[in-house]
Amino acid sequence: MKKIFIISGEASGDLHGSNLIKNLLEQNPDLIIQGWGGDLMEANGMSVLKHIKELAIMGFKEVVLKLKTVLNNLELCKKQITDFQPDAIIFIDFPGFNLRIAEWAKKSGYKTIYYIAPQVWAWKENRVKLIKKYVDELIVILPFEVEYFKKHGINAFYTGHPLLDAVQQFEEGNPANIHKKEGICILPGSRKQEISRMLPIMLEGANQFGAESISIAGSGHIDKSFYNPLINQQNARLFSSQTYNLLSSSHSGIIKSGTSTLEAALFLLPEVVCYKGSNLSYQVAKRVIKIPYISLVNLILDKPLVKELIQNEVTPHNIFKELELLEDENHRAYMESEYLKLRDKLGNNGVSARIAEFILGSINN
Repeated sequence: MKKIFIISGEASGDLHGSNLIKNLLEQNPDLIIQGWGGDLMEANGMSVLKHIKELAIMGFKEVVLKLKTVLNNLELCKKQITDFQPDAIIFIDFPGFNLRIAEWAKKSGYKTIYYIAPQVWAWKENRVKLIKKYVDELIVILPFEVEYFKKHGINAFYTGHPLLDAVQQFEEGNPANIHKKEGICILPGSRKQEISRMLPIMLEGANQFGAESISIAGSGHIDKSFYNPLINQQNARLFSSQTYNLLSSSHSGIIKSGTSTLEAALFLLPEVVCYKGSNLSYQVAKRVIKIPYISLVNLILDKPLVKELIQNEVTPHNIFKELELLEDENHRAYMESEYLKLRDKLGNNGVSARIAEFILGSINN
């Protein structure tokens, strides 16, 4: 009987981890899976030992302030792995934490599999050396990553982006949403720091635009009471754990940079992308990040299709101007045609099943 320990620390990792777990157990029902994750991973069959709501730390300043917590979590995770004695450890994104555990795990004799590679092509390229040294199998989800890692002497497995499966499953179960498009949806992120920083600005931009209805995607692991003081207006409603409902039924979106920008594109939703961090985090990041775009949409297409508002550019007026542009029918049609090209670049459905098959084959060898 095989045992797998999985570590995810963010909402996007919870989504991808849940689909992976579902397919792993479909292909091998006798698997025992424990680890760190969220409600979705737990619902699909993993025993959650530490919930992602306890792990959401972002930015350089925030990590420094919570360094003791991070160190305690590292020791806790190592103990849980030692007690469990898994046949393999699967790391899902969350690189600052996961690469530290991967080093320890490899030295301790465990099989290490990294699913959703750290974005070392954007920043912290020195992490490539850690991946090469401490990761047995690397699974990537962006088409250009295979060639990137190959240049560094690392064979990466790519079979498409798992969001294709998640979106397809939703669309098959909610066909009515595909045709209903009204109002503006706001996706302010999944961490309290980023939500507090950006949601009020996003809301004001939507109000300046004159949106009659505003839907806010709330993170399932954050209580509604946290959002209420930030919203406080009648034309805006909070929907917890209903992101795909909002993306599929809205007319336009104001989206925090991250996985959600790609999700919006797969739902063919015209969007403006926003990112605003602490001043310290931003000043450090702009000196080390070496990519031309921050949104996955633009990175994969290698062109500035969606507007990116970064740091001081994230203002109500700028958001208002971009929402106005998204009303132009010719512009919307162009974005949709490019979104369809994006889908083609990401591959075919059935991604999570192919990844599960690869992982089980690796464990059994």
